[in-house]
Amino acid sequence: MSEEKLPVLFTLASRLNWLVERVSALLIGLMVLVIWFGVVERYYLNWGFTWTEEFSRYVMIWSALLAVSCGAFYREHIGLNIVSRFLPENGAKILAVCLDLISLSFFLFLTWYGFGMARAGLSQYATIFGMTMVVPFAAVPVASALTAFQVFVNMLHGHKPDSGMITN
Repeated sequence: MSEEKLPVLFTLASRLNWLVERVSALLIGLMVLVIWFGVVERYYLNWGFTWTEEFSRYVMIWSALLAVSCGAFYREHIGLNIVSRFLPENGAKILAVCLDLISLSFFLFLTWYGFGMARAGLSQYATIFGMTMVVPFAAVPVASALTAFQVFVNMLHGHKPDSGMITN
């Protein structure tokens, strides 16, 4: 990959992470509001709404899975840090590359598998909403693709998320 294209990729990864962070935060805020409403409705208003639990579950799934790509952007995903501390510098670099390749392979597989899962959701219906499960199941391929992209960009960039990335 040419030197001119790399900064564009890093800028895209940074801006994408900025967006995903805000979407995740909004989803978590929405989930808290819906759960709060469900508690108030159940104990004080007695309107008989049953959708709050199922809706908040789907929102939580989306926010948690999207946040995985943010962890990958900041390189806060699980790694063998304790092992790499005891390795010589070259050994630690080789371990980091191996872990990146394993992570990238896993998230690419999960993206591919997630599309099949989402497609299967076309014939399944949510208990309360009656909608197809495509929207909840789509969280898997979307979040996995975002995470694979962030892992790939970090592999190209090196192992420090703040060197050259735009994080604002």
